[in-house]
Amino acid sequence: MPLTEFPMTDMPTPQMQSRELGHFLRSRRQKLTPEMVGLTGGQRRRTKGLRREEVAELAGISTDWYIRLQQGRNVRPSETTIDALAQALRLSKAEHAHIRTLTSSAGSGIFVRETVPDPLKRMVESLNQPAYITGQRWDVLVWNEAAAEIFNFDRVAEEDRNILLLMLTRRGSRRLFGAGWESEAKRMVGLFRLTYDLWSGDPAFGDLLDQIREGCPEFSKWWKAHDIRELAAGRKHLQHRERGNLQFEYATFQANDDPALKLTIYSSAN
Repeated sequence: MPLTEFPMTDMPTPQMQSRELGHFLRSRRQKLTPEMVGLTGGQRRRTKGLRREEVAELAGISTDWYIRLQQGRNVRPSETTIDALAQALRLSKAEHAHIRTLTSSAGSGIFVRETVPDPLKRMVESLNQPAYITGQRWDVLVWNEAAAEIFNFDRVAEEDRNILLLMLTRRGSRRLFGAGWESEAKRMVGLFRLTYDLWSGDPAFGDLLDQIREGCPEFSKWWKAHDIRELAAGRKHLQHRERGNLQFEYATFQANDDPALKLTIYSSAN
């Protein structure tokens, strides 16, 4: 089964898209100051960030139109408007791409846990380096022995075998990542937000967030920030109980036959 570098793809509903687009626009507006976009501060502000009419002016659209977008109404801005908003809100490349996705015309769908084809499963199991496959909700679907030795996937019940749930709610993960746990956890939350915004009305995703909120005191603050992270290869520093300090380089790939499946492979960087 061919594999390519992994981009995120999902099936949102228009209602989900509009609501999450509104949340995202509001979060980015609140992060800016007049000085950051070349405006004078003017009178004292009751709330932080730019006013809605200031964003509208910077983007060259009417205040009413911007309010409709931020309120999550089911309206569809043009590509020109999207680009203008991205510039006005000083969005990063990943954030710009995200609002394009949220305003796309993708059809609706209901999340169903994925099944990994046998040839891909056997390929992962044959690898010597740690490797595993996750689905759109970040459920761990297949892993090999090398990954089990590091992350103990085989010791977790199937319903709890989820990367985000394991990372944020298990004390063992805090020990494994040591001083780097918070940074890595926030990075994962920012990556997952790309997917969640497209599935926010689905019960499976809502249940996952409820479990994380209950088990991770830091999560609500990070989630409210609505940060978006770009998917990229990188390094992880782990403190394994038996094997000591471990350093890995990792990369992720997407299965062409099913874009919902993501393969993650680690290689030793010690």
